[in-house]
Amino acid sequence: MREILAQLQAADDLVAGAARTPVGRLRLTCPQEFGRIHIAPILTEFLDRFPGVKAEVLMVDRIVNLVEEGYDIAVRIGHLPPSNLTALKVGEVRRVVCGAPDYLKARGRPDVPTDLASHRLIAISGAGPALAWRFGRDSMTTVAIDPQLTMTSVAASIEVARQGWGLCRALSYQVAEDLDTGRLEIVLEDHEPAPLPIHLVHHEGRRAAAKIRSFIDFASEKLRQISVLQP
Repeated sequence: MREILAQLQAADDLVAGAARTPVGRLRLTCPQEFGRIHIAPILTEFLDRFPGVKAEVLMVDRIVNLVEEGYDIAVRIGHLPPSNLTALKVGEVRRVVCGAPDYLKARGRPDVPTDLASHRLIAISGAGPALAWRFGRDSMTTVAIDPQLTMTSVAASIEVARQGWGLCRALSYQVAEDLDTGRLEIVLEDHEPAPLPIHLVHHEGRRAAAKIRSFIDFASEKLRQISVLQP
């Protein structure tokens, strides 16, 4: 009897150990630029720590249905609708309008959102119509825009602004390095909408596998250490 009990205990210990140890394939989805700048380096460090995990990342600027498309974790930027998903807030970002110093010197700085009508604007399409930008803490001030250039690439639109061609609108983390080095400057800062929250989202709840729980814990700690993502 003792031998049987010992065998049962050993089996329980083996199952419990597997549940505690991150192993298996981890499927993540995140916005393209956020993934490139922040998630990729965090993920490779996580994989170095847990070699039993293999990861697959879908970087796409759309809302991925975790259950239907078979993903474990999503990084979501923006306010979340009601759902049964488990969400952990890890930071927030601002929506900023920015331009190169040479452009602002030549064309002047807009003082209020309606001043954008006299500027060359670079809009980003693909995430919805680029015909209006919202301003104000309640996002109730809507300014119609007539961009001379519309692009599907966030990185390309920022590069065009960096070269001094016009003003672009981006999320603050996307231009953080440019702001630090002075390649770009923020305008209309007093008219910005409220920041957008960043969440790590999954659908397993408390039953989440070790690979999911461990990555959530690891990534949330790393993201909260990034100053540009914190209020």
